[in-house]
Amino acid sequence: MLHPSPHHYESHEPAVELRNVTCGYEGVPVVEHASLKIARGDFVGLLGPSGSGKTTLLRSILGAADVYEGEVLVDGRSIKEKPPTIGYVPQLETIDWEFPVTVEQVVMMGLIRKNRFFPGFRKEEKEHAYSIMERLGIADFGKRHIRQLSGGQQQRAFLARALVSNPSLLLLDEPTSGVDIKTRDEVMHLLDELNHQDITILLTTHEINAVGAHLPWVVCINGRIVAEGPPSDVFTPEVLEETYNAEIHITEYQGMKLVAESPHYFGRNGRHDHDHEHETVAGD
Repeated sequence: MLHPSPHHYESHEPAVELRNVTCGYEGVPVVEHASLKIARGDFVGLLGPSGSGKTTLLRSILGAADVYEGEVLVDGRSIKEKPPTIGYVPQLETIDWEFPVTVEQVVMMGLIRKNRFFPGFRKEEKEHAYSIMERLGIADFGKRHIRQLSGGQQQRAFLARALVSNPSLLLLDEPTSGVDIKTRDEVMHLLDELNHQDITILLTTHEINAVGAHLPWVVCINGRIVAEGPPSDVFTPEVLEETYNAEIHITEYQGMKLVAESPHYFGRNGRHDHDHEHETVAGD
């Protein structure tokens, strides 16, 4: 289990604040009346099923979703006043892997916004990019095509792209989706290290148990904010059923609340018929 900084914003101006935000696309609200505060140094998970509005809420902080009502603030300033410097890691499933680009080029893209009036990169900027790649264990892959990397290495490349502009706020959309358990744990521990270097982290996920095992604060969302707090408080059958629109069974393991999957028996007859058939054969 990771040990990120505790959730506390009473004595500090929040890194992110949503004030009664309704947001969506093309005039259609996806999330309604969301109010949320994320303190500097927090490590927070937005949890919900597909289509619940997790990504839309994340994109509202980036200024990439339409805000129809309310206000989004980063470091106490409305994002309408001045676009903040935010590190962003998109879902890997949204990436066009056929686009001819190297790992180095992917990482350097994180500086394009900063250098939007100057298309080239200075020597010290490349050195800075490679220092981050070295830190994330992908410096040796700089000249490789991005599609040649494993899922975990690709995630590190896009994480390096997000970090190259030295953001104090990092947003990640489903960073553990599509990777194996070992890679998922590696990514989460890497994010934990970054969080302990004073980077505020907000990520989306649909993996309940990953949140329960790794994060100190969770926000459950399903078109609106259903509940927020430590997983030990939020992970109740009532909250999770309202979040996922399904019956959820909770169990505890080493002090952590986790989702217990109900047994399913596949095949034409199912378990009970199979048992009965076995008993009949044995009786013969």
